[in-house]
Amino acid sequence: MKKFSKISLLVSDLSSAAILRAYLIGIALMKLGLEVEIMGFLFGKNLYRNLPSELNIYHLPGKNFPAFFGEMRKLLPKINGDIIYAIKPQTASFGVALLKKLYSQKPLILDIDDWELSWHGGDDWHYHPTLKQLARELLKPDGALRNPYHPLYVKWMEGLVNRADAVTVHTTFLQQRFGGTFVPNGKDISLFDPARYNPESSRIRYGLSEYRILMFPGAPRPYKGLEDVLIALDKINQPDLKLVIVGGSPYDDYDQQLQQQWGRWIIKLPKYPTDVMPDLVAAAHIIVVPQRDTLETRAQFPLKLTDGMAMAKPVLSTRVGDIPKILGNTGYLVEPACPEQIAEQIQLIFQDLESANQLALKARERCVEHYSIEAMASTLNSIISRL
Repeated sequence: MKKFSKISLLVSDLSSAAILRAYLIGIALMKLGLEVEIMGFLFGKNLYRNLPSELNIYHLPGKNFPAFFGEMRKLLPKINGDIIYAIKPQTASFGVALLKKLYSQKPLILDIDDWELSWHGGDDWHYHPTLKQLARELLKPDGALRNPYHPLYVKWMEGLVNRADAVTVHTTFLQQRFGGTFVPNGKDISLFDPARYNPESSRIRYGLSEYRILMFPGAPRPYKGLEDVLIALDKINQPDLKLVIVGGSPYDDYDQQLQQQWGRWIIKLPKYPTDVMPDLVAAAHIIVVPQRDTLETRAQFPLKLTDGMAMAKPVLSTRVGDIPKILGNTGYLVEPACPEQIAEQIQLIFQDLESANQLALKARERCVEHYSIEAMASTLNSIISRL
């Protein structure tokens, strides 16, 4: 650690959820006494989430090619960390980092927290354009290849993973595919500490005291399986059971579609700052993470799991990807896309909520040991010491 004092974290799009992984890595690195700067491009209007002031953030507007090259030239001289740490194998992060490494010879770490190509069909995606199509997509102002996020560039970046000096991943799926060191998302266990919150007071604060609360503290998407929970609530048909969705979807109107069909079971709460989330989670009786089995979900580490684990809440989830490994034997698992099993587990949990809460205390202990910021910092320390 002696030869390194500052790390530059490069994020492809600071208006996307990629900033969350950068934030967690940044906080872990700061615990090692390192100075951290977060840098990148803003392809949307605003930062996806405002980060604490101790994390220096520098951003430039995200643009399509060829204007993107100009913004990249502005960013490169600003990257002055002793280590370059790229978040995601995207041209706007890893591509920029590779250029910086080329002429600075600074060590480069690549973090892979998702299988980017899975959003385009995974290994089945291929690009075989005709000459006419290629010319159109390159030369037209709105041509597909003008977009730095085109899957062709993602595929190229994935082919260059071995050019990084170290790779960090956060699921077994990604480790098997790309190699690297397993660095799961860490939770701030001092903030997410159930001893600091009173569940009944939290329920009163958010207008939830009349209900038994299933909580999903994230953005709804079809592959996240909320429909399966809502179908389960239809089957149970007990009006005091509610699914609380925190934040809603910033991507589309999917949460509105859920509301139209299952509105009687849903309570929507707005998005809250990070430091308020533990108080919200305290209001839940059960945290639900009902992931469906897709290419995307097999590569993911749902942060909602450790929200519930850290706050000693019973977690009901599915046997998808690393979820069983993350929970160990401290949560409740069902098969994906199986509302009948979800309904059964909800009823079993509420039949003996005291036992469920005792199991949730073990989940808290597991989170502290394996999925805390401190555990994350320890692993990053060993990676950096080998550079």
